[in-house]
Amino acid sequence: MNPQGERWTTDQVLALAPDEASRKASGRLAAPGPWSETGADGSAVWGLCKGSGKKPYQAVVDFKGPAFTCSCPSFKFPCKHALGLLLLWAGDEGAVAAGEPPQWAGEWLAARRERAERSAAGPSGAAATRAPADPEAARRRAERRMQRIGAGAMELEQRLADLLQSGLATAGREGGGAPADGGGGRSWDETAARMVDAQAPGLASRVRELGSVVVSGADWPARLLEECALLHLLDQGFLGIDRLPAPLAATVRARVGLTTDAADLLTGPDAAPVRDRWLVLAQQDGDDGRLTTRRIFLRGERTGRMALHLSFAGANRPLELALPTGLVIDADLAYYPGARPLRATLGEQYAPATPGPVPPGCGIDAALAAYGDALRDDPWLDSWPVVLADVTPIPGRDGRGWQLADADGESALPLDPRCLGGTGVWQLAAISGGAPITVFGECGHRGFLPLTAWDPSPVSL
Repeated sequence: MNPQGERWTTDQVLALAPDEASRKASGRLAAPGPWSETGADGSAVWGLCKGSGKKPYQAVVDFKGPAFTCSCPSFKFPCKHALGLLLLWAGDEGAVAAGEPPQWAGEWLAARRERAERSAAGPSGAAATRAPADPEAARRRAERRMQRIGAGAMELEQRLADLLQSGLATAGREGGGAPADGGGGRSWDETAARMVDAQAPGLASRVRELGSVVVSGADWPARLLEECALLHLLDQGFLGIDRLPAPLAATVRARVGLTTDAADLLTGPDAAPVRDRWLVLAQQDGDDGRLTTRRIFLRGERTGRMALHLSFAGANRPLELALPTGLVIDADLAYYPGARPLRATLGEQYAPATPGPVPPGCGIDAALAAYGDALRDDPWLDSWPVVLADVTPIPGRDGRGWQLADADGESALPLDPRCLGGTGVWQLAAISGGAPITVFGECGHRGFLPLTAWDPSPVSL
């Protein structure tokens, strides 16, 4: 590693941008002109950027995280100045000299690392300043919520029974309502609201999906029956949760919407964090207008385990973590409990993030087997993350859609229809050029949804 740390690629820097406008604006700041007093060491980069006022903006990027700060008034995170500084550092080895951080940058970096050390100290650190919880009151709250969810599950079971008794065709009436109590109709939205009242957001989400199935095209009754069966299985699993094995019971709790405190996963009595060098396979943001969700997929170099880090933010608020695709972080991850653990929370990082290699992958048959194994443990899974190696994107045999074919041509996997409406499939075909490539994505019942391809650097699709 050079004194300033192994350099990221431009694509990895731009993957941190909160929107397209920030990407364009940061590109105009990727030249030395607006910058002064820039410097970098193995863990951070800093600099002063000339703005519209007399006083330049102070920007610092800590590679351990990564984390950002800037004195500009922007609400975006990271701002264009932090992105521009990273682009300047990544693009030209001589543009940012090695050195020691000035006082204003050093103070921020020291404060950040002090907070990280206190957090890692657990109960003897920052956690010790919190008022102790009343375990008896917490137990009573948990019991009341379990009772509410149980009542909601029983009501939902009756709703599904009404639907099956009336016939699936009735699901298309009055917004998906089925007759109840001798007349009238209840919409799926109304039933979902009842599940929210029962403090079961997971059930509410699956109920809303039922309402969308009836307008999903041909063969919707078959799909509706499948979804009703899965929902019935989840209801019955929760109502009989005391009889389930502990890992499956944890999965059922998570599926109905009962959460585990991330801090307990890292420092609680049953904490079992896994330290590894984790390769960032993909970072994907989604926005429904009210909430932004970031999904970061990782895989351990030593363990080979897949992990999914989720973070959420309201409108106009930054997400807590950004990790560009292709970086490797030496860190602890703690998995949420379940029969097939995947979701994890990030703990202590032991070194700055650095660019990683092209990941090893498997063939299509092995990918389907991995999805099948995961589905056996968690029947409510939509997909499972896999890395495919030596696959080639080709048009489907019927002239519709695309598929990924193994190098020997004996196995092929259709691409998820969700990726066919945009430019992702054409990016994939262009990267391949007819030759085998490495692709990361989600293998599920709809097919394979590609998220990243390597050419040889990672390209987000």
